[in-house]
Amino acid sequence: MQPERRQAIIVLDYGSQVSRLITRRIRECHVYSELVPATTTLADLQAREHLDIKGFILSGGPSSVYDEEAPGCDQAILQSGLPILGICYGMQLMAHQLGGHVAMAHGTREYGPATIQVVEGAESDRDTFRIFEGLHPSPEQTRHLDKPASKDPLRLPVWMSHGDSVDRLPEGFKVLATTESNPVAVIAHPDGLVGFQFHPEVTHTPQGKELIKNFLFRICGCNASWTPEQVIDETVERIRKQVGQERVLCALSGGVDSAVAALLVHRAIGDQLTCMFVDTGCMRAGEGEQVVETFRNHLHIPLVAINASERFLGKLAGVVDPERKRKIIGEEFIRVFEEEAAKLSVEQGQISFLAQGTLYPDVIESTSHDTASTATRIKTHHNVGGLPEEMTFQLVEPLRMLFKDEVREIGLELGLPEEWVWRHPFPGPGLAIRVIGEVTEEKLNILRRADTIVIEEIRRAGVYRELGQAFAVLTPIQSVGVMGDGRTYANLVAVRAVTTGDFMTADWARLSPELLGRISHRLVNEVQEINRVVYDITSKPPATIEWE
Repeated sequence: MQPERRQAIIVLDYGSQVSRLITRRIRECHVYSELVPATTTLADLQAREHLDIKGFILSGGPSSVYDEEAPGCDQAILQSGLPILGICYGMQLMAHQLGGHVAMAHGTREYGPATIQVVEGAESDRDTFRIFEGLHPSPEQTRHLDKPASKDPLRLPVWMSHGDSVDRLPEGFKVLATTESNPVAVIAHPDGLVGFQFHPEVTHTPQGKELIKNFLFRICGCNASWTPEQVIDETVERIRKQVGQERVLCALSGGVDSAVAALLVHRAIGDQLTCMFVDTGCMRAGEGEQVVETFRNHLHIPLVAINASERFLGKLAGVVDPERKRKIIGEEFIRVFEEEAAKLSVEQGQISFLAQGTLYPDVIESTSHDTASTATRIKTHHNVGGLPEEMTFQLVEPLRMLFKDEVREIGLELGLPEEWVWRHPFPGPGLAIRVIGEVTEEKLNILRRADTIVIEEIRRAGVYRELGQAFAVLTPIQSVGVMGDGRTYANLVAVRAVTTGDFMTADWARLSPELLGRISHRLVNEVQEINRVVYDITSKPPATIEWE
């Protein structure tokens, strides 16, 4: 019996730094979506027999369609008869390839907030107006779509970022909306082709998610069937097919990702799974004890705990480059697992698979320019690009196509304790990449005490759940201070706290001065090696969430 095909929206990536957000916004609507390179063809996608493709979205990007090397779209996709939404560059590309014209904007460049206005008569054209159904006017308006007697046009605030514009429409297209400076802000064709010159995926477009929903449900005819229950069922079946009767070792880091991966694998194959927690010496205070308590006593999943701190710290001695740290830790993880698996194999039988909690953003950020996305690689994640080329395990990665919020929903569905589900993410290399420069046991101990204080105060202030991540960073900077009547020359610690929904972008958290004051006071009074505290107020981008 063939498994039921999964409805999907395919997002073609033209290099926008927020292309991933489109995929995530679609997933938030409980519709499955994948981000694929712009070079992907319709034939490539049709070969994925498990997918029932309901439509396409062409992302934004930095190119101009009239440039000689501008990325294009497989013409078969444009002529497939399936709905297509073009966003910014994607709209221009669709217009260009279907016979319209795009030119460098003269007086119509738009960067930042703008207001689109639906053109007169568009609302009565039901074939093309479906994209705006159910939307409310901007706050200064009082008219609603269900009051056709009103003559005020619908106006919506949006976020623009373009220097080119469509100046001639392809045959059959109509203009649905304009802005004060751009006569072509939204276009549509009765066959389900829609173009937005603005970006509905960013939060700066307040009703962007509603526009995306209209495309998914009113134009593509999708069902909201991408639910935690469906994800669990599909993943469990996939693991069973991959693993068969073989044994699996699962790497636990102490975070929600590896925990959910372990629960999914355990549901699929039961006692064929053994979990392993390796203490690298770079863990947070009390990390090992919490992992053992949760898995052995609460979830009743077999767990082997290994203390390999001396081994890891020995390998990291003298290393200051963050990419080298990540690769060293990634390789040592595998070597420890291989050695321990060999011991377990003697007792329990051959272990052929390694399970880990790789997420979709990990894959995107670690992938090179020419394989998964046209966006540049940001850094190597220890469990993706940091793995050694040669290893005896085959990988089981049940979360590889999931975002963090999806993983949390699945964790709750599987019975993971809520306090674990909502723990802030912890990087696989641990505190090794929060000690800037060489990693030593002394520095790690300083940072552990500092990090504990930061989290304690954030929890006490009741803002822990509002934050995506919060932590301390031990910098290599020392500065002069005064304590009592004496001079000090001690460490500078940075505090980092961000708000984020997807970890692909993040904003620095506006913690109260009182909270920051309490954190600073405790750090310099309780950790004698610290005499100065700074707060990081950089968003992602341009920074990343972690410092290394």
